[in-house]
Amino acid sequence: MSAAPSDRAPGSDAAEAAPAARQGKIAEYLASHGGPFFELQTRLKLLRANALQSGKRALLFVALAWGVPFLLGLPESLSLDHSQGAYLTDPGVWAKFFIAIAAFVLAEQQVERGLRTKLGQFARAPLIAPTSMPVAAQAISTALKQRDSRLAELVCLAFAAMAALLSFLNFHASDISSWAVAHSAEGNRITAAGWWSICVSLPFFVFLFLRGVWRHFVWARLLRKIAGLELRLVAAHPDSKGGLGFLSQYPNAYMFFVFGMSAAIAAAVMKHLLQETLSMTTFSMIMGGWLAIVIAFFAYPLSAFSQPLARLKENGLLMLGVQATRFHRAAERKVLGRNVAADAGPEPDEEIADPSKLFDTTNKLSTMLISRNAVVPVAAAALIPFAVAGATRLPYKEVFSVLKKLLLL
Repeated sequence: MSAAPSDRAPGSDAAEAAPAARQGKIAEYLASHGGPFFELQTRLKLLRANALQSGKRALLFVALAWGVPFLLGLPESLSLDHSQGAYLTDPGVWAKFFIAIAAFVLAEQQVERGLRTKLGQFARAPLIAPTSMPVAAQAISTALKQRDSRLAELVCLAFAAMAALLSFLNFHASDISSWAVAHSAEGNRITAAGWWSICVSLPFFVFLFLRGVWRHFVWARLLRKIAGLELRLVAAHPDSKGGLGFLSQYPNAYMFFVFGMSAAIAAAVMKHLLQETLSMTTFSMIMGGWLAIVIAFFAYPLSAFSQPLARLKENGLLMLGVQATRFHRAAERKVLGRNVAADAGPEPDEEIADPSKLFDTTNKLSTMLISRNAVVPVAAAALIPFAVAGATRLPYKEVFSVLKKLLLL
């Protein structure tokens, strides 16, 4: 029995395969996969290729970075005497070895899911012109190689080692005793807990932070390359961003990461507050400055889309302006029988759609993807640790007033 003839149009398989191929290439971009550290964790069975197991790893890493020094310092670790530099009363220990390390690891799942969804929208819409797809695919391949760079992670490790060296020198220069160092006239002696923090806890914190920053830089470069391609944007899109409104929300995928780093910096500020060396004005400036740094961190990749959006708005208004002139000129002739100005006699009455609503929508198109509404969660993550730290010594009403004003900017 012969097979029934196919009623599919020639080339239809290729047409259907193209979007699938685009989606498949984008699906390869997993921001938290790849690289030597990921491979090491895979070998140690801390994670799997299809499961990051962020919660389990966060508990393990916090146990190594925060729990081990606590155990090594027993029974002194149980003290709550802040004047003696007790382990449990050191805000830096809690911020860096407990909160930040947990936040950096938990952020991996959130970042990977968020960036993958945003990148996938370029293929689903689709927003990239077919002629630019090969270039986009190459940009993603380059980003994956940079993500997996051994040199990049070695540099992160080198900076972590430098931080450990500085910590060692700082402990030896300390003129007071604490959980990490025993001060005496003969010289300082670093405790077992102090040595662990120098060799393991602090380098691990610095490495995870720098690794996360590097991977965001890779993502930023990828976005800037995409911004330079031929994009199929829509001037009158209801999101007022040409169809790129979804992209402005990507910074919120880094909420945990920003919270972890903010906690570490806020802990350093808190030490000065405990020594009563910071005024409310200085504290407010620190909060505002840190928020500006965080916003600039995310504004860098998004700013690349300002130029294509500006061109889109300009060209859209010009084209819709021509259409509006033709429409209202025809409407004027229907009512008056002629045009008021520069009447050229009878013209063919053709059906022209009224572009007024499209013109108004295009006129509202924003050329900036970053906005207050889009980054409120990540801004809150950046500021709340400072507000909590400030409220321990400064009038809490003033501290939270500053927090509220910064979030409303």
